[in-house]
Amino acid sequence: MPEFKKPGPRPANEALTRPFWEAAQQHRFVVPQCVACDDFFWPPRAACPSCLREAWKWAEVSGRARLYSFTIVRQPANPAFLEGVPYVYALVDLEEGIRMVSNVVDCLLDDLQNEMSLVAMFEEMGDGWTLVKFRPARRQAR
Repeated sequence: MPEFKKPGPRPANEALTRPFWEAAQQHRFVVPQCVACDDFFWPPRAACPSCLREAWKWAEVSGRARLYSFTIVRQPANPAFLEGVPYVYALVDLEEGIRMVSNVVDCLLDDLQNEMSLVAMFEEMGDGWTLVKFRPARRQAR
């Protein structure tokens, strides 16, 4: 069987997302915020999805979130991720009002439930990449 290298994050538009990745390396969590209407949004794009203005900035967010929905991946599409199964693929709602895709870590699978409180954490992936993931806001007793 051929050996697959686990793919790391590679932004589709590196120039647009570079500040996000640089902040994550410093263990800071930033997202776009519109200068005109103050709305936060995700993913980064040329214009605010609320007011369509093109003036926005990177703003640090609290990292507090709620689990909106999740699935437990037991059989990944890419064989390079087989070593990490099972893992939690999740939609999380940030306190600032945006929803994003991430992973929930440091949690027993049986303890996962929609609306549970989460907090952002940072996972070093090597090659200069750091991912923002989420863990329960209150650590689970093991």
